[in-house]
Amino acid sequence: MPDQPADKRPHLVLQDTSKAVGFTAHPAGGGATSVVPDLPRQQHGQALRTQIEALQLVATDVVRSQAQLGLESGLGLQIQFVSQPDVELAFESLANDTQKIELLSVRREGGYTYANVYVPDGKLAHFEKYVTEYLEEKKDKNGNPRDHRALLNTIASIRAAELRALWTDEAALLPDDVDVPFWWEAWLPVRGQRQAVVEDFKKLTRLAECVVSDKQVDFPERTVLLMYGSQQQFSRSVMTLNCVAELRYAKETAELFDGMTVAEQQEWADELLQRAQIRRGDAPRICFLDTGVNRGHPLLAPFMDQADLHTVEPAWGVDDTANHGTGLAGLAVYGDLTDALALAGPIEVPHRLESVKLIHEDGGNGGDTRHHAYLFTEGVARPEIAAPDRARVFTSAVSASDYRDRGRPSSWSSAVDKLAADPDGAGHYPRLFVLSAGNIRDPNAWAAYPDSLSTNLVHDPGQAWNALTVGAFTRKTDTEGHASLKVIADEGGPSPFSTTSRTWDGAWPLKPDVMFEGGNAAKDDFGAVGMASLNLLTAHNEPLDRLFTTTNATSAASALCARMAAQIMAAYPNLRPETVRALIVHSAEWTEAMRAMYLPVGHTPSKSDYIHLIRHCGWGAPDLERALWSAGNSLTLVVEDMVHPYAKVKDKGIITRDMNLHALPWPMQELEALQNAQVELRVTLSYFIEPNPSARGSTSKFYYPSHRLRFDVQRPLDASTDDFVARINAAAQREDEGDPVNPRDPNWYLGELKRHRGSLHQDAWTGTAAELASRGFVAVYPSNGWWRTRPALERYDLPARYSLVVSIRTQQTEVDLYTAIAQRIPVAQPIVVET
Repeated sequence: MPDQPADKRPHLVLQDTSKAVGFTAHPAGGGATSVVPDLPRQQHGQALRTQIEALQLVATDVVRSQAQLGLESGLGLQIQFVSQPDVELAFESLANDTQKIELLSVRREGGYTYANVYVPDGKLAHFEKYVTEYLEEKKDKNGNPRDHRALLNTIASIRAAELRALWTDEAALLPDDVDVPFWWEAWLPVRGQRQAVVEDFKKLTRLAECVVSDKQVDFPERTVLLMYGSQQQFSRSVMTLNCVAELRYAKETAELFDGMTVAEQQEWADELLQRAQIRRGDAPRICFLDTGVNRGHPLLAPFMDQADLHTVEPAWGVDDTANHGTGLAGLAVYGDLTDALALAGPIEVPHRLESVKLIHEDGGNGGDTRHHAYLFTEGVARPEIAAPDRARVFTSAVSASDYRDRGRPSSWSSAVDKLAADPDGAGHYPRLFVLSAGNIRDPNAWAAYPDSLSTNLVHDPGQAWNALTVGAFTRKTDTEGHASLKVIADEGGPSPFSTTSRTWDGAWPLKPDVMFEGGNAAKDDFGAVGMASLNLLTAHNEPLDRLFTTTNATSAASALCARMAAQIMAAYPNLRPETVRALIVHSAEWTEAMRAMYLPVGHTPSKSDYIHLIRHCGWGAPDLERALWSAGNSLTLVVEDMVHPYAKVKDKGIITRDMNLHALPWPMQELEALQNAQVELRVTLSYFIEPNPSARGSTSKFYYPSHRLRFDVQRPLDASTDDFVARINAAAQREDEGDPVNPRDPNWYLGELKRHRGSLHQDAWTGTAAELASRGFVAVYPSNGWWRTRPALERYDLPARYSLVVSIRTQQTEVDLYTAIAQRIPVAQPIVVET
């Protein structure tokens, strides 16, 4: 192995560090208990019975018509349960797998909860029995109540579901004029016969003279299609609604920005190409899912072959006519050309490019271009079919034009999560996705900076759990020659174009994950403006007219992030996508400007303060050197492993199975010698979940993620490893809410109650070296997901892959912790990184 500089040592990739330990998590608990109102039993019960009897008449007519039409996906009726005002509906109790009664969607509006339920033919008797036992105050053989009061007293009414009952998008998006046609997303249930449901839906919508796309995206319990028609057409038959779990508005793509052009000379490009070190063959690829790339640009031609240009629609061609994808490709090769042109030495480019034209210059044509989940899936398939064995990172700056999802999974973001996890390939071929967070394009919003950052939220599909979502910050502050203009963002602060997750519900991930350079804007007394000097320089899509243009915002930032991912993949070719994602986030730090904007001055920040910072700035700006290298006093350990989170046990159902206990090779003697010297311990846990999207709640048994993993670190109070394991098992009785059984571990940024959101968890602890010496174990353990709570889908015995990155940093430059740890690792030698 060649000698490595003291400040450039390859990360230590550990093997066989974990031991599977039995893990017993209690049922999810904590949080407020729903209050069940005390209603007049006979009056309320008789009212519900009357409503069910009326539904029997509707169901009889509907089932007769369904049979006459030869529907093959099952006969039945969809009904809606409405809660009492300001009372939480016990909606989980409405579903019954034995009776094949399915909860389809849940929404809350104006103090009421609405639950839509599919009831097969003949199964309304199930609810009739509930009401009868309620009226009779039924008890079981032990004398305990079996009168279903906890469910029925939360229900105000039961009725046939109508079209508006199925709408789970923002209410304002449903046109007031019922005759106005538009593109819908129809989320269909599976019911064990996915294609039968799809074909029945198409048959019924054709009878209603609606247009249905032949493209579909499949999830474990949902199928998503696009349909064009009006509310009037769609609701002509209640049978059509019987095939639908929920309805949403199909999204438009974001408006593509026009880069501000600058005149450059041909010699600059020639000189830059002479300095570029080009790698061919098995180099990792950055694959752009965008508007295409013009390979004819002289700065790009050496880095991509004609065969690596693809399109989801042959009629569009593969070239970039929108001046978007080509510019991002230029950043992915060289970074900001302003910096690249100023350098005198060689520029190493260890990766190459691929392109898939995902959208057309005018936004495409027809409804299929709004089915972004399908297009994204098709876009990923094109280069993989052509070159299946390549290492690649997929990146896309295409996003919806609004942020109405507010963190909730969409068909688009769910498709990204599914592609990343690769459940169809049993999880053996996961993919790394880098997405832009979405942009603020309104100059009026720029002028309202920084308040505008809190109200302009991450755009779809940036809420994807498994993707690396990239926001923008800036170091560009040059307004020379424009004395009246002042930059909007301070150096190192969030870019005025960036979006955040400030007002997302706490159930959703903390986004963005990281920030890269995205440019700045300026303002004077008349308002805000964009300036070429505050943008990034890149390649223009029409090189015969001009070679360079400028670009900015989170689109540019995501291209820079993809570049860094490819550089890590080139240096560590054997690492999993989950690990590459972890290393990027692990290397990030907040700038002083970020801290000044979102952390309090004069007192120690609270954990909520850090959450506020992360929702605006992610974990800060990544550093390539930290992502690639360890140093003597700043070392990084990398672990790739898997755990079996659940198991099926006779008479117990699905239970938690294992947690992994990782022994870390801490240099005890060296740490204890440092005594009170301050050190930082940083832990990053990265894994991919299999999505199961629906509007049935985020923390009920209808979880969106297949599984969730968590980590904890041994504490000084854990006298032994057994004590550590016992504490983890005891603390597992809480889920996302509630208090821990034991005192919280101080000095973490987020702490154990706030860091476990999404599928990428990071936290940092600061303390003395002597305290760190006793923290030699990290536990990775499971929490609930639909693999456990949806046993009929039979995913409970699957293993869950994960990547764990742990680092120690100290300011004591004379200490060599790296060598002390490396000597304790006889099995796994460091990977040699050639640069």
